[in-house]
Amino acid sequence: MTDQPKGELVCNASEIQLKQALRILIDDYPVAIVKDSMGEIHAIGDTCSHADISLSEGEIEGCKIECWGHGSQFDLRSGQPLQLPAYDPVPVFAVALHGDDVYVDVTNVVNGAEAPNFS
Repeated sequence: MTDQPKGELVCNASEIQLKQALRILIDDYPVAIVKDSMGEIHAIGDTCSHADISLSEGEIEGCKIECWGHGSQFDLRSGQPLQLPAYDPVPVFAVALHGDDVYVDVTNVVNGAEAPNFS
């Protein structure tokens, strides 16, 4: 029997369509669970670093997501902004699949962006 992955069980992979995002809350912190154009699943902070806008409502193309508010684009793997007006990255969290279950560990920010404060 395999060990359960670290983090929160957030959804089933089949709940996320290709090139779509699902907004979830982990300890009241908004996270976007995104399935990119290749079917890979990513977890990023759901708030655009330029303005207080939900990224999960944006368009996904390839491995990037575009904020619908001002057009900032972010790489889903690195969290780095690819298009102005955003300058700062969004956090990228560790994702693990256990069967079809998707786990996200918000205590493991894999890109060095500012981590959520849960204190």
